[in-house]
Amino acid sequence: MNIQILASTEGEIRMVADSLTPQFANALRRIMMNEIPILAIDTVDFNSNDSVMYDEILAHRLGLLPLKFDSKAFNLTSECTCEGKGCSNCQIVFVLDKKGPCMVYAKDLKSADSKAASPLYPETPIVELFEGQRLKFEAVAVLGFGGRHAKYQAARSFYRYYPVLEQKGKIENPEEVMKACPQRGIVFEDGKARIGFECDLSCRADKIAKPEGSLKLSGDPTRFIFNIESISALSSQEIFLSALGILRKKSKDFGKAVGKL
Repeated sequence: MNIQILASTEGEIRMVADSLTPQFANALRRIMMNEIPILAIDTVDFNSNDSVMYDEILAHRLGLLPLKFDSKAFNLTSECTCEGKGCSNCQIVFVLDKKGPCMVYAKDLKSADSKAASPLYPETPIVELFEGQRLKFEAVAVLGFGGRHAKYQAARSFYRYYPVLEQKGKIENPEEVMKACPQRGIVFEDGKARIGFECDLSCRADKIAKPEGSLKLSGDPTRFIFNIESISALSSQEIFLSALGILRKKSKDFGKAVGKL
């Protein structure tokens, strides 16, 4: 697999990956979304909730708060030495006790070890409390997978085939063809059409070209444009590298299993 980075930030990567099969590309996409362990609030025990929101709605909002966490500090509950009973190695407890009038923010969640885990966006509003209202609860965060619940998804990941354009003869209406691609991914130089990664196969610019059949737009099934957007505390780079490691391990495990048959 060869990688060409088109754009990269802490939260998003766009890249071209070639020498792949659609099956491999889709496996990588699914792992990035569903099989990288992420810390999220799983259970909430309310002592007092006088706010306008029901307990279930607040618990849902708390579960969707992205949490910064030290991946080396936590084990999956199913793999922890406590055997799922819950300990400091597989969970972290957040507490909150606020009285109105005030706005309750993510930064109001307090834990015994803020270095191990804390809200990624501290200024995220949770609920507004009015005069005389109180909100008090204890929330437990554990590692989980996106395949179980969306709150554990590490990233949004999708891909598309790299566009390929074939030209036969001279194009009579190059301006119309270029305008048909919303991203201006098709340009003409000395009468020859050139295509860039920006072109979306759905634009169907080849259907507008005259004479009919002079252009053919298709996708390369061995070359893919990947978009990886982090929706967790992990960077897009960490997510991609973690997914490669998981896929490599799965391949080795599968090879060993087949060898035993």
